[in-house]
Amino acid sequence: MIVLATHLAAGVALLLWSVRLIRTGVERAFLPELKRGLKILSENRVSAALGGGMAAMLMQSSTAVALIGAGFAVSGMLAPPSALALLLGAEVGSALMAKVLTLPVQAVMPFALLVGVVVFLKAGRRRTKQIGRIIIGFALVLLSLGMIREATVPIGASPIVQSIAAYFQSDLISAYVVGAILAWLMHSSLAAVLTFATFAASALVGGTVAAALVIGANLGGAVISFALLWSQERPAKLIVLANLVARACVTLVALALLLTGVLNISAFGTAPGQQVVMLHIAMNVALLVVALPFTNLLIRLAGTFVPRHSSITADNVTALDPSALDHVPLALACAQRELLRMAETVQAMLVPTIHLFRNWDPELARTIELRENDVDRMHFDIKIYVSRLREGDLTPQQEKKTLELVSMANNLEEAADRIAVNLVALAKKMADEGITFSKEGLTDIEQFHDQITTNGQLALSILTTGDAEAARQLVAEKDRIRIEEQYLQERHLKRLQSRGPASIETTNIHQETLRLLKQINAALAFVAYPIAEETGDLLESRLAKPRIISDAP
Repeated sequence: MIVLATHLAAGVALLLWSVRLIRTGVERAFLPELKRGLKILSENRVSAALGGGMAAMLMQSSTAVALIGAGFAVSGMLAPPSALALLLGAEVGSALMAKVLTLPVQAVMPFALLVGVVVFLKAGRRRTKQIGRIIIGFALVLLSLGMIREATVPIGASPIVQSIAAYFQSDLISAYVVGAILAWLMHSSLAAVLTFATFAASALVGGTVAAALVIGANLGGAVISFALLWSQERPAKLIVLANLVARACVTLVALALLLTGVLNISAFGTAPGQQVVMLHIAMNVALLVVALPFTNLLIRLAGTFVPRHSSITADNVTALDPSALDHVPLALACAQRELLRMAETVQAMLVPTIHLFRNWDPELARTIELRENDVDRMHFDIKIYVSRLREGDLTPQQEKKTLELVSMANNLEEAADRIAVNLVALAKKMADEGITFSKEGLTDIEQFHDQITTNGQLALSILTTGDAEAARQLVAEKDRIRIEEQYLQERHLKRLQSRGPASIETTNIHQETLRLLKQINAALAFVAYPIAEETGDLLESRLAKPRIISDAP
């Protein structure tokens, strides 16, 4: 029994990993284009829902789409009702993907795995390599579902498991709660639904129990994004709270229909596994149809529970433990954690800054300034902490690490200054003079800012995981952003040639904003340099070849 349980757990673990593998591949290969497409589609609620559905099918995660939509809302690029429509559509897309992945295509698995591995290992371009990663993830999903099916058949014969299944048959409310908890623990409603569908197909649980589990998983999926984003700015809170309230209502109605016998699971198909997947799709489509016309109302309802302005107080918490200075590896870890907090604060400053260029908000500007004070304090504390650490006996490698930590802190502090001092000042100047960017100019600034914030999120990931592939990507992004800034400067000059009044009035501010955003990106990208240098991915110079300078006059 222990061996079978381990087999089942391994199958579920592989499913979670393979779903994440697909999402990682899509993010690394197509995230900038995906975000730009979502921004364009989100101009109205119907197209926003459609875009969210397609994005969730690509990324294998409605939570990832929720993070993107919340980022748009916090930065002011998207109204919260449109971001909510994006999330509602994403849930439908995720549900449809569950149907695709449960189709009888097991014979494709070995071919997909072979093709994916070959593409990943032989690809010369980063995007092609990530496409190979996506194909591998798809093949592993099919493999993991097969492992779960193989393990559940003999497990279902156990008297203990049969008694548990019989209990849930008479207590569907507990099954509903368990389904929500498991979806939360898996951090993937898609993986949870696929697991429950496999349980039903293998007769480990009855159809009604599987239905209750899937209904609960729909609630658990909303809790995931709620928990991840509740600490963010107010627009993000509004979106995830409205989605949670709407999804809780739908799941409770579905559970009530199931308990009273009105909801007949057999109406969704003949095969038990397909029945629960179709129920999952039907619930999400029903929620989309019912809630989409009322996204504004749902956001207003959520707004009654979320304070309009959160008070920002000085943050005196620190990860720099003085008692760890006697143990160098622990002290370095403390400095690394404080550096991560510093980077998170810089990102929290950067994301909403674009809103100031549309509508000046003194309270938001004050919040950014307070966060910049926190960054200055952390920058000072890290340098003092590292200097005390260097008073002891360090190995050459440890000394190098301390220099890297201080250099990264210097760059993050520089990024914070660019945001709080320069960008905010430019936005206030526009407000004081009553001038605005042209429509095309604002679009360029918004899209460029979004690319920088995406790279900022990647920098946070690198600081957390130390992933070499992500570090290579961020270094490559620095060069791409430099080229993109030159292109946008050229676009602005062409608009000046057309003598547009808005472009002429804001020309200095427009060009300075682009330059500052490029500098912020360069500062954020520095966190990837130590890893890229260690893996041999950095060139010593951009010069085509070294040149000997003659001493001759």
